[in-house]
Amino acid sequence: MKRIRHLRHLALLLIAGLLLAGCEEISNGPPLRIGYMNCNSEKETLQRFLPLTRYLEKKLGIRLEAVPVDTQDFDERFDKEKFAFTHTNSLLYIILKENHALQLVAADKRGQFGARTAGAIISRKGSGITKLEDVRGKRMVFGPQLAPTGYLAQYDLMLRAGIDPEKDLAYYGIPQGSFKHEKVIYGVYFGEYDLAAAPVLDLEIMAREGKISADDFHILAQSPIIPYCTFGAAEGTDPELVKKFRQALMELTPEDTVEIDGEQVKVLKAGWMDGFEQLIDADYDPIREMARRANMPPYQQF
Repeated sequence: MKRIRHLRHLALLLIAGLLLAGCEEISNGPPLRIGYMNCNSEKETLQRFLPLTRYLEKKLGIRLEAVPVDTQDFDERFDKEKFAFTHTNSLLYIILKENHALQLVAADKRGQFGARTAGAIISRKGSGITKLEDVRGKRMVFGPQLAPTGYLAQYDLMLRAGIDPEKDLAYYGIPQGSFKHEKVIYGVYFGEYDLAAAPVLDLEIMAREGKISADDFHILAQSPIIPYCTFGAAEGTDPELVKKFRQALMELTPEDTVEIDGEQVKVLKAGWMDGFEQLIDADYDPIREMARRANMPPYQQF
């Protein structure tokens, strides 16, 4: 037992030495695993986050492995696959913190609200649905059930307005396959549904890309802004490593590149990010309140 503790101590000293040296040389030890939440597909997830993982390797001087993880499987896979770090939406961060004592590292910045975003309930212009009270008896489409601004925020908006989605909507569903957030917006745009649970960030990006126009929709209600996607660190991860990991994220600029398959790739652009911001855990309390009201994980009661 003493020998094991001694070897562990030496390993921690080695990591600390590499970190303090600002090492560009990567150690030959076993890689630490970063679990990245899938948004649309494993292929897309790796395309987005492999450049960031390589950047972090260079900054930290240790090997890192990027592992795509389905949203619904993350809680179960977290312990089994020994992730040292995670990148998830803000609701999954709360679930992993509650169930596994995950530590907060930093939040992504993207779009008009930076490290925060919001959820909205939308209808198509000309539909006659212009206010939240009009949703009763209508057909609605949501994003993934564990999406904080594609499901939870909208469900909570209705509950707080005295509308029970389980009883007062004629029907609601979640689209199959990938690109669910775009699908819910298009579902209303093309008249398949009366209402959609749309993340404000996706509305902003789709409008910027010319896929839709803001004038196409009514915003019936919008949630408070809440933290966006979040990096976390597993309990027991070396504190000096967590500190250096956070510092590397905070120092990342739009000009920083890494080489991927012989090409210099801009790290933030590849990851669909504008940068990172250090939040505090209390910033996530509004999401906790939403989850409790909506009887959602990690607070669901059966």
